Amino acid sequence: MTKFDFNKITNVVLDGLHHWDYPDYCDAFIDSADYDGKEMTDEQLDELNEDYELVYELVWANLF
Repeated sequence: MTKFDFNKITNVVLDGLHHWDYPDYCDAFIDSADYDGKEMTDEQLDELNEDYELVYELVWANLF
């Protein structure tokens, strides 16, 4: 597993947000993001999405 520097992750776009799933948002995932100024590959996004806590934190950060 790649060790990402989360401070370098920007332009996060989430998908799978269903408000009927509040407060779990278990279907949410990172659809796209940039890492250190470059668009992340599908492989990197898959790996990033394995960090469920990070995805959950990003959901809450982007809701408000």
